[in-house]
This record gives sequence, C-alpha cells and structure tokens, in this order.
Amino acid sequence: MKTAPAILFALLSLLATACSTVSPLRGTSGRFVPREIVVNGASHRYQVFVPAKDAGGDHPPVILFLHGAGERGGDNRAQLSAGLGPYLRAHANDFPAIVVLPQVPAGEFWLEANPRIALAALDAASREFRGDPKRTYLTGLSMGGYGTWETALANPRKSAALVPICGAIEPPPNPEYARLRVAGVADAPDPYAAPAARLRDKPIWMFHGARDDVVPPGDDRKIFAALKAAGADVRYTEFPDANHNAWDPAYNTPELWVWLFAQKLR
Repeated sequence: MKTAPAILFALLSLLATACSTVSPLRGTSGRFVPREIVVNGASHRYQVFVPAKDAGGDHPPVILFLHGAGERGGDNRAQLSAGLGPYLRAHANDFPAIVVLPQVPAGEFWLEANPRIALAALDAASREFRGDPKRTYLTGLSMGGYGTWETALANPRKSAALVPICGAIEPPPNPEYARLRVAGVADAPDPYAAPAARLRDKPIWMFHGARDDVVPPGDDRKIFAALKAAGADVRYTEFPDANHNAWDPAYNTPELWVWLFAQKLR
C-alpha cells in the first residue's frame, strides 16, 4: 500500500501531466497551429494563432478573422498571407489573443454555410485553448468585411465587438463579385437601416481607404450613417491616402487593440 507522501507525489505528477496538455499556451512566443473540424459530415481545415502564455494569460480573448477573396482555396495557408496573419507574425511575442483563421473554398464567399463553419471553428478553438467567451471579437477584410456583417447578423450574441475593414453591404462594382453582398439584409427595404437596427447595441469600428476602387467607401459611409442614426457605438476611420488595402494601417493602429480588448459581452 502506498504511503500518504507517495500518494501525494502521484497526484502532483498527474496534475503536472494534465497541465502539460495545454502546452500551446505555455510557449514564450505565439504560433500558428493547423486544426480541422467536421460540420455536417464534411471536414474543414483552419488555422489558430495561439498566443504566448505571458501575453495571453490563462483565458485569452478570441478573434475570428475572415479573409478576402484573394486568399480563398483549400491549402489552409493562404488566409495567413494578408491582413491579420502578417501582423500576428510581426507581434508573435506579445499579441494577447487567440485568433481563428478559417478559409473559404475557391469561388465561394462568406455566405450560405461558410459563416456557420467559421463559427464552429471559433467555438472549437475557444474550447481547446480556453478562450474567454465574453471577449470574443469578429473582424475581416474586403470579402471578409462583408463576411463580418453577415456572420454578426447570423449570430449577434457571439461577438463582443466588430471590426469590418474595406467591406460593404451591397455588391462592389466588379461584376465578377455580383454575388458578394450581405445576404442577411439583401431583401430589406433599406439594406443599411436593417443591419443598423439589429446591431446597434454592438460596438463597431469600421475602416476603409478613401481611394478604394475595388470596394468604394461610399457603401461604408452609408452603413456608418445608419448606425449613428440608430444610436450605435460606432467608429469609422477612413485613411485618406489608402486604396483597397486599408487592413495594414487598420491593424497597425494601436488604439484599435486597446479599444477592442476593452469590449465585453454583457
């Protein structure tokens, strides 16, 4: 029969072993880890940025990042190439949040089943890496800016704040993207007042380039005005010299992260 000290030692060893299973949160630098989720019998791969333990703490905030049209595919890598991915690599030691980066298949948009798949990946990563459900945020660029609105409208209680970048509500001028719109309000009499009414309690910070000729800023100006009229807590930053790439200056705005991580679901 084991003595009491031996039993205590065994229990402590088991506890140490259990703690080692959360090693991705124990590193000295953040890293990307590939993951896979099954939704309705189909497998979908995604990436997760797991912050360093010292940066994220025991229960880090969680960000769902939705990429643009140029990063679509099935390699589970392209979605790291623009927007938040490069920013995370540059701030791997000190970025405090878990970031979930799903990928839309080639030729598809953040429409139909794709927002639901993204949210399933978000839930799985948040459970695995012990994210804070009250500090969960949604951001995306270009096609992912549209997707930010689409996903938020589909599940408004999931995120504590939104950061859509160079997105819109209505389709952009390029006929190749005629299907690209926020489908959740496509049939509304006023496609700007409708999302504003449904998301007016959600803190939102929008970014756009004033010279954007891919997704012109006029649409974002309309949704911003509608949100202000609805009494929403909304900010809008338009970079005067930026074209479509508003994501690099947006994610490099220090005040954005201070503001974002202060938001909590109530």
